[in-house]
Amino acid sequence: MTLVTTNGAAKSSKKGKDDAAATEAPYPSTYKPYPGRPTALTGAIVFDGRGGRIDNGTVLFAQGKLVAIGGADLAIPDGYDRIDARGKFVTPGVIDAHSHLGVYPSPGVDALSDGNEMTSPTTPDVWAEHSVWPQDPGFTRALANGGITSLLILPGSGNLIGGRAVALKNVPSVTVQGMKFPGAPYSLKMACGENPKRVYGSKGQKPSTRMGNFSVDRQAWIDARKYMNDPDVDRDLGKDTLAGVLKGEILVQNHCYRADEMAQVIDMAKEMGYKVTAFHHAVESYKIADLLKANDICSAVWADWYGFKMEAYDGIPENAALIARAGACVIIHSDDANGIQRLNQEAAKAQAAGRRIGIDVPDAQVVGWFTYNAAKAMGIAGQTGSLEQGKMADVVLWNGNPLSVYSRPEKVWIDGAMLFDADNPKLRPVSDFELGQPGEGDVK
Repeated sequence: MTLVTTNGAAKSSKKGKDDAAATEAPYPSTYKPYPGRPTALTGAIVFDGRGGRIDNGTVLFAQGKLVAIGGADLAIPDGYDRIDARGKFVTPGVIDAHSHLGVYPSPGVDALSDGNEMTSPTTPDVWAEHSVWPQDPGFTRALANGGITSLLILPGSGNLIGGRAVALKNVPSVTVQGMKFPGAPYSLKMACGENPKRVYGSKGQKPSTRMGNFSVDRQAWIDARKYMNDPDVDRDLGKDTLAGVLKGEILVQNHCYRADEMAQVIDMAKEMGYKVTAFHHAVESYKIADLLKANDICSAVWADWYGFKMEAYDGIPENAALIARAGACVIIHSDDANGIQRLNQEAAKAQAAGRRIGIDVPDAQVVGWFTYNAAKAMGIAGQTGSLEQGKMADVVLWNGNPLSVYSRPEKVWIDGAMLFDADNPKLRPVSDFELGQPGEGDVK
């Protein structure tokens, strides 16, 4: 038996010891930056995403890259468009490390509900990008209202192993390949706790308990290790993904709420030979912040969602601040088509909750919760997430402090191309789906 590769050549269906099929990208990114102009933002308060702040700062970018970031004395080359940003703020592009845009798009109808392949407790063979609908109006809303320049699209949490997630640049495109973040690693979505045991327990099958959850997970990793070590086994798409995790090529994003369960997952990861990159939702991370720091695991959290089910009962608004105080990695994520439009405000709420108990996290550090730290968890921090020379010119100009409820994006650049301008109706992208419909391009 043979199979056909993406270039049309026939090859054996046996995996083969040196077969690259398990890790190659058969659906490569075709992303190309939109054209931009050399630009100088002057006089702004600049938050660089890594804890740095420059008052009366200057940000230069050209040919899609950040050229220089400095003070008022930074020389501006000839040919740059100058934007007076006095009284305004500049940050890296906002990044959401947990989104379901495109796989659970608007309108939220069954015909477009493509985020959970709930036919087996483990579905590592499915890839979120094969469900992403690029016309989801949520993408343009996230850009205009939230300054979102990159995002991680994950499968849902109905399965213990839900499949591959995909990193996207938030640009208009006819195809998902045209949005795929170039060079970004894949992530594997995993889930623990109530969701998988409820979904499959209600079907009268394993897992129906937390111990069932762990049993199914452990067996999946054992089977994947055996697959990796057998050069003659038939190729298996799901085990390709698990093998990629075990080789360190695919990151693990793990939906998990309770502290005790996160600690057990860390032990399981060590037993099976993989690493958790981030726990998502993680409402009890504050209880084990020292453990998370020791294992270099980020917590992608909400500001104040809690109590909507038992495993969320002990969530507290001070969660992010307590994690930060321990020196662990904090990310503010959305998991929501509305929340993604105001990650900056969610971060500000979490910051304020910390201040009320005596933890004063500086604004410049908080901005990193929805920029650099999110990029780190997605494996793209070398390319974006902070204002540093040579990185992608993903930049937001805010009309005020981004941690104020009164502030919103004024201009947004992705790879140096201005894709949103609040002052220019022609630079307010609209999804094809919205054209001609009431509310087209509404940015309220």
